Amino acid sequence: MAESVDRDQPLTPAGRLFLQPQMNQIISAAITVEFPIDIDSFRAQVQSSIMFKHPRFCSLMVHDSAGREHWRRTAVDIDRDLIVHRHPLADDPSSPIYPRSDDPARLPSIGGVGAAATGQGRRRMNLWTIVLAVWYTLLYVVEFILRSAWRRDRTTAVSGGAGVELWPRKLTTARFRLDDMKVVKGAVANATINDVLFGVLTCGMSRYLDMRSSKALPEGLRLTGLAMVNLRPRSGLQDISKLMDGDSGTRWGNKFGMLLLPVYYHRGGSDPIQFVKRSEAMIDSKKLSLEGPFSYSIGNLLMLLAFSTTGSFCNTTFTISNVVGPTERILIASNPVKRIRVTSSSLPHAITMHMVSYAGMVDLQILVAKDIIPDPKTLAKCFC
Repeated sequence: MAESVDRDQPLTPAGRLFLQPQMNQIISAAITVEFPIDIDSFRAQVQSSIMFKHPRFCSLMVHDSAGREHWRRTAVDIDRDLIVHRHPLADDPSSPIYPRSDDPARLPSIGGVGAAATGQGRRRMNLWTIVLAVWYTLLYVVEFILRSAWRRDRTTAVSGGAGVELWPRKLTTARFRLDDMKVVKGAVANATINDVLFGVLTCGMSRYLDMRSSKALPEGLRLTGLAMVNLRPRSGLQDISKLMDGDSGTRWGNKFGMLLLPVYYHRGGSDPIQFVKRSEAMIDSKKLSLEGPFSYSIGNLLMLLAFSTTGSFCNTTFTISNVVGPTERILIASNPVKRIRVTSSSLPHAITMHMVSYAGMVDLQILVAKDIIPDPKTLAKCFC
């Protein structure tokens, strides 16, 4: 057992994807706390957290004699990784498990995460539903292949260009109340919070294009977003002892597919409810399809054949992610957490958006190429 744990592990296809120059990512997480941080307490909590048991966190990437990348276990020295900047603005990021501020003995509640089937995902699979699932799968898989090969969005005021992942960036935040989204959700039959969020984004994108476009855009013009979807059968936090079991059958590393999420321009953007209805219809069809698993398999095949897998990024307009965080306020080293914000270094898009919900609020981080979108705060206001 010990040998199987300590042996070098190959990178997953997703890991190899992020080694490509256009996909070289740095993830930044900012956690705002109520009181000044007790560094010793924070260090102790990080050392006792799940991170120090996670093989990927405790591994370095190495190359074998053939140049292939592997993960190799190593000892983690927290004093090399925990760097304290004693400045007026906050200190550092993140550990994965924190107690609730109202009841430290209980873990925080995280609902609706990842690929677990809920609600409509458990709908009865009658004959018509199966026919729709097959149709949508064929439709979206063919579209994904075309996007990966050559088909791209029409150039607009928010489109990127060659090498855009290296261009200087600006970052801003849009904040939403979950209670407000629930009110909108109640006005649209069978809608979810995700439908409302995407409806808000599509409405805001139309408003911004109205302001920035020098020429009138055709009604219904399509822009395409790219989202990653968790393909693991179980989502959220899992028992680390079971995952460490070599016979568990659970693979470490990322396992995700990609979804193409179309945004259609509509002049004026004056009726947000209509945008939510359109988003709900589109997302429902995506839920029925197997686009995510097929895109994962297509990516695997392309990586095995040594083809580039970044076409789906380069031929679309923006990246979007949505992480459901704790519904209650949590503590880090006995310090109440006020906000959690996450972004990543640039993909081959002019716009990258990452949403995290926490304790009744949603923070949307909007990272833009400033030479293309010089006024990200205006874009953020279009979403609100």
